Amino acid sequence: MSGHGGSSPKGSVTRIVQLLSLVVVFGLLYWATRFQPSLESRLELVAAVGFLLLGGTLLSELIEPLGLPHLSGYLLAGIIGGPYVLELVDHHTVEKLSPINTLSLALIALSGGAELRLSTLKEVARSVAWALAMQCVVVMLLVSGAFLLLSPYIPFAAVLEPLPLLGLALLWATLAISRSPSACLGILSQTRAKGPVATFSLAFIMASDVVVVVVMAIVMTFVRPLVSVGGEITLSAFQAVGHELLGSVATGTTLGLILAAYLKIVGRHLLLVLLALGFVLTEFMRYVHIDPLLSFLTAGFVVQNLSAQGERLLEAVEQMGSIVYVVFFATAGAHLDLDLLRSSWQIALSLCLARAAATYLASRLSSRIAGDLPTIRRWGWSSLVSQAGFALGLSVIIARAFPEFGESFRSLAIATVAVNEMVGPILFKIGLDRAGETHPEAVVARPSLAPPPA
Repeated sequence: MSGHGGSSPKGSVTRIVQLLSLVVVFGLLYWATRFQPSLESRLELVAAVGFLLLGGTLLSELIEPLGLPHLSGYLLAGIIGGPYVLELVDHHTVEKLSPINTLSLALIALSGGAELRLSTLKEVARSVAWALAMQCVVVMLLVSGAFLLLSPYIPFAAVLEPLPLLGLALLWATLAISRSPSACLGILSQTRAKGPVATFSLAFIMASDVVVVVVMAIVMTFVRPLVSVGGEITLSAFQAVGHELLGSVATGTTLGLILAAYLKIVGRHLLLVLLALGFVLTEFMRYVHIDPLLSFLTAGFVVQNLSAQGERLLEAVEQMGSIVYVVFFATAGAHLDLDLLRSSWQIALSLCLARAAATYLASRLSSRIAGDLPTIRRWGWSSLVSQAGFALGLSVIIARAFPEFGESFRSLAIATVAVNEMVGPILFKIGLDRAGETHPEAVVARPSLAPPPA
């Protein structure tokens, strides 16, 4: 889904042509926004999509010799062309691109589920189980402690009494254990990674989303009486989580069986089917309080493991995702609030470093207990730094539940996610390179969960 197939190394002439093409793309949109605003306003959405697609693809190619992942190029194109630098794509247009993000997340989840094969999950089940336990316990303890230590320098936390401050630290720690499935799949797609680290990373991150949803509900239930006056612990939150989890799995299972039957019996117009699922079904799921990410993840898993249509589904997702995926991450770059990041970068960077250190420590501890292979011990943590839309979604939930500090909490979350979003994919690619699992020249685009060599 990266939008880049395997190819031979590109020469200096190709790089020069790509650089000139990038300058032309930026220049044309800059001319339209500055000197022909009426033309740009009529074509703003088409121009924005075209710019993010071309700019992101070209920039990702240009930074490739530096060893950086393509995702960094997509993000950088969005940042440069977004509302905080050159203003080639304004806030209003970025918001109008949200349906593409909805489609992208659906495709990412569907592809992620289809990558999870039972045969390989069994091989990493012990590693994933211990990693989930250690990441939840160790990371939450250490990150909440770091938040408490830094609280005198965080304006909205410095004024709180000890008990509300403790509740706030636990909420921040819960946010810290969320990961980025989209970044993981993007790097695996670009590198054609195959091996223990790739297998472990994808299995862990997909399972982690389910765990984080449950942990968030539990923490919010117990934190409410600490933070809110008159707040009390109720079972309603647990009932809501149970409904969401069971409903999501049931919906995903049904959808997976229907997709498998459609692929076997009809098998045509798959792109239209995926469009309908991504746009229409996602909105319906949200309306009935079902998690679309978990539902599509389950659907992909069912198609892959309960039918013979898994590769066919992955091929269809790859065809559509090659375009949508670039725009998704470029839009994410345009969303990054650089003004906010400039004003709070010291605190955001400190919290990011604390989270990365806790993640590394928990990973080494769980690998030792599980008896993991040396490559997982050394590089398994590298995929766990990235954060993106899932973390931001959790921050919105927290902001709505605790209006006393909600918006300030969300602003700090945006700043830290921005740092993790830029640094995390680079770390993961370095980890895969050092583990010797990257195969960018491979023709097959989806070997990330093939069984590791004996």
